[in-house]
Amino acid sequence: MTFEGLRVLSLESRRAREMEALIPRYGGAAFVAPSVREKPVEESPEILAWADRLMAGAFDMVVLTTGTGLAYLRDALAPRYSPDRLAEALRLTALVARGPKPVAVLHEMGLKAQVVVPEPNTWREMVPLIAARPERRVTILEYGKPNRELELALIQRGASVDTLAVYRWDLPSDVAPLREAVRRIASLDAEVVIFTTSVQLTHLLRVAAEMGLEREVRTSLAEGLVVASVGPVMNQALAAEGLSPDIVPAHPKMGPLVRASAEQARAALARKRGALVAG
Repeated sequence: MTFEGLRVLSLESRRAREMEALIPRYGGAAFVAPSVREKPVEESPEILAWADRLMAGAFDMVVLTTGTGLAYLRDALAPRYSPDRLAEALRLTALVARGPKPVAVLHEMGLKAQVVVPEPNTWREMVPLIAARPERRVTILEYGKPNRELELALIQRGASVDTLAVYRWDLPSDVAPLREAVRRIASLDAEVVIFTTSVQLTHLLRVAAEMGLEREVRTSLAEGLVVASVGPVMNQALAAEGLSPDIVPAHPKMGPLVRASAEQARAALARKRGALVAG
């Protein structure tokens, strides 16, 4: 099955072009509004201090929650520590990769993770794998925002935990497409909204509030549009806002998400709007 001409809205940023091509492949009319900008923390004394500690052997384990963050870290440290020097220091620690993206950057650096977290790659899968190992001086490379649940869970299991932020999530430099997405959602000028990361929802609601359309956006997501979520972390973000997904793929990745959305969107839309009419 395909979208069969349904209007599909995505807030994807890093892979926006891929999403723009993928949705029409399944018969949808795509509108992709980038909602997130990854803002590197430049010339941070915290990054340099962290690197000095790594070089001095202060950590037994490095938890890599982000491939993008590892690449930013490598580039940010290059003036002081060459990529080879960084790789040498990381090689002396146990490396934990939250899924395939950190694994790919490690491979570029000639490194291999001792632990690769399986799908759906949330902190809940990470904790028992880390707890089963002997290392207790742990540092976490963060992905856009702190993960307090992971930190607390590791501390409760006897680890000392340091964190490092190499980039933060911010609104895109050009918010016009995101504002247009708000208008389309508020006016039901779409049938399907696809979320691939929790911060997309955060920024959507933030801009909607600035436009005076937050109530309309929330109502549309709850009652009028099909909401497709990439997986558990996104589901939790929706639940925190009193929303729930209509479609969740078996595997938490973009391709399976769009495919599942194409297969299930019309039935989900009929159920949701039918319930709205009945109500």
